[in-house]
Amino acid sequence: MHYLITGTAGFIGFHLASRLLDEGHEVTGIDGFTPYYDVQLKEQRNRMLSAKPGYVCHRVMLEDGPALARIWGKIWQGQRFDAVVHLAAQAGVRYSIEQPRAYIDANITGTFNVIEMVRAHPTRHFLLASTSSIYGANEAMPFRETDRAVHPMSLYAATKMATEHIAHSYSHLFGIPTTAFRFFTVYGPWGRPDMALFKFTKGILAGEAIDVYNNGQMERDFTYIDDLVEAVRRLIDLPPEPAGAGRAQARAPELLSPVAPFRSINIGGGQPTGLIAYIEAVERATGMASKRNYMPLQPGDVVRTYASAEGLQALTGYKPATPVEVGVKAFVEWYMAYRKV
Repeated sequence: MHYLITGTAGFIGFHLASRLLDEGHEVTGIDGFTPYYDVQLKEQRNRMLSAKPGYVCHRVMLEDGPALARIWGKIWQGQRFDAVVHLAAQAGVRYSIEQPRAYIDANITGTFNVIEMVRAHPTRHFLLASTSSIYGANEAMPFRETDRAVHPMSLYAATKMATEHIAHSYSHLFGIPTTAFRFFTVYGPWGRPDMALFKFTKGILAGEAIDVYNNGQMERDFTYIDDLVEAVRRLIDLPPEPAGAGRAQARAPELLSPVAPFRSINIGGGQPTGLIAYIEAVERATGMASKRNYMPLQPGDVVRTYASAEGLQALTGYKPATPVEVGVKAFVEWYMAYRKV
């Protein structure tokens, strides 16, 4: 198979591309190598992928529509994509308060340009990354895909919800089989430096105080990267059925749009972990105690996330299950080797 993945120099894109290449598939990557965080980390991920047969990366910003169209069309002339997985985005809840324009450009304009390319160059399955943040102010737990999500707490969440709506409209109008997966706090080796686990590990090993928001009274449905990749890998082979006949026999029909070959699906294990317990897992993995600055809840943040994994399990027979203790230990071991601590 030949897959196109946007964001292959990013955390999740790197792991998914590596998995597909190891299976013997071809992967065409597109990435802008933006300086939101350490570009050298992105370059290192890309070098590792480039060492595998079947991988080619094109450097282009997705919000540059004409440049993207030129590259996409040139690739298309050589080989059709069996699936397109759109992972590239401007991430981070807190940064969206400081740099809102980056989210409009990358997440909305960039995603629109990708969807336009998929419309012009059809694929068997289009998959795009969404986020648990779209559930916003929802209080009913666990979060289910059928819940209304109309109260985003950050611009980041609002842009990701907008991309789901745009993708749904294109799926309806042009019959594009589309899956939007909602990630729940993904962590693991080669993760982003702006994420809590990276900051906690760095601070604890350096003997520096770490910031603990909402006085530690927070919970997240942490999802280990290998579990997430396994879920996405299974979803790639399950494009949604067209609206109309035959849906009565579909797996997890409640996830399907009534008017389009479109579904949204959570990727999370349904096991929230308290922030203090997460920090304690880092302490055990490093063998060091933390110094903590207890802070108030940050603007745009939510206190708790909790995924319903029923839809994913019904559809794929799988749900994330790596214990936080195991996943954190794997990250810390990678971090110490990568940073030569």
